[in-house]
Amino acid sequence: MRTLPVIAIVGRPNVGKSTFFNRVLGERRAIVEDEPGVTRDRLYARAEWAGRQFYVVDTGGLVEDSDRPIDRQVRQQVLAALDEADVVAFVVDARAGPHPLDYRIAELLRARRRPVVLVANKVDRLGDVRATEHHEFWSLGLGEPLPVSSLSGKGSGDVLDALVAHLPPTSEQADTADAVRVAVIGRPNVGKSSFVNRLLGEERMIVAEEPGTTRDAVDTPLRYHGRTLIFVDTAGLRRHAKRKEAVELYSALRTERVIEEADVAILLLDALEPLTGQDLRIAERAWEAGTGLIVVVNKWDLVAPKDDKTAPHVERALRERAPFLHWVPILFASALTGQRVHRVLDLVLTVADERRRRIPTHEVNDVLHAALARVRPPTAAGRPIKFYYGTQAEVAPPTFVLWTNLPEKVPEHYLRYLQNAFRQAWTFRGVPLRLRLRGRRERDDE
Repeated sequence: MRTLPVIAIVGRPNVGKSTFFNRVLGERRAIVEDEPGVTRDRLYARAEWAGRQFYVVDTGGLVEDSDRPIDRQVRQQVLAALDEADVVAFVVDARAGPHPLDYRIAELLRARRRPVVLVANKVDRLGDVRATEHHEFWSLGLGEPLPVSSLSGKGSGDVLDALVAHLPPTSEQADTADAVRVAVIGRPNVGKSSFVNRLLGEERMIVAEEPGTTRDAVDTPLRYHGRTLIFVDTAGLRRHAKRKEAVELYSALRTERVIEEADVAILLLDALEPLTGQDLRIAERAWEAGTGLIVVVNKWDLVAPKDDKTAPHVERALRERAPFLHWVPILFASALTGQRVHRVLDLVLTVADERRRRIPTHEVNDVLHAALARVRPPTAAGRPIKFYYGTQAEVAPPTFVLWTNLPEKVPEHYLRYLQNAFRQAWTFRGVPLRLRLRGRRERDDE
């Protein structure tokens, strides 16, 4: 269910579509390289101009009559973006002049009957009377070509004005500020894109046998039980030693930022492969960032032989690898068959709500003092460690502050004990729980 209008950016490879996309957003969201074909999937982002909110969609470069499977899939993605677009920004390269492929794309756009704004990019002498190269694109028959330099930003305001003028009228703007951002993470080729496609019920992400097909982080909104979930399918995270291409390095950095910005991360594992150190590192990265976590063991349909004890055995083995996984929900599913895939939506809402849960201060102190009575705090250098009171200072993730006389002397094992006491009281399923110690002034201790 889409609540905001959509502007799709299309064009042949290497004309500056992603640079224009970044210019619209005012940040470097799409990966930009001189190498053609860097953008493969549809890359969504929410933007605003002149008081109008909308989604802007960056697409891969159209290559006609190519036998490469990836080019055919990119074409399918572009056509899908055109189907859902309200307005199209057709980007051409003013330096290179009209290209035969530009004429082919112009024919395609006329057949789609969508409003089109012709964006003549790479006009670096904008404002100079001698900058007339963009006028050649009148020959495409799509109206006036608007000159712009996406790199410097010159002319981008005029282009955005023209695009927004074509947006359909709306009486109200959707507010997705309270949307739940869900990052789908994992090693390359564990089935992340297939999993998101199964959730959405359409081929939104490109799926290919070759690992590393997804390079950008792709935002896709979904409505579920009256709430907006924004799924972000991320590039597979490899170990640093294996990141050879600059594009792959940027993808990894983008994925790490997506994890930090997400409310919930879904870590996909391959049921046919043993848990690796890289799987654990990815899970720890999300946990340390304060992101809610769900583990999905994908390709469960391919595990054979198995019985009713197989899943509990695998789950127990996973939880033994890292203590924090004891609190993380684990789901066994198959993106190929759809087995249990949609159960993850309820888990996402549960974990997102747990992450923003707030405990009243009196409950915090009841649980704290009961824990202190069960196991007395140790002494440090002959002085007893005392805890006075606690409160929840933050949510997302839940963070508790405890006041003590010797904050720097509290041993790690006792902090873990208190954290487990809080877990037993409130669980916080799938959510990191943080304890912060604060010293109490001596005059308060007398």
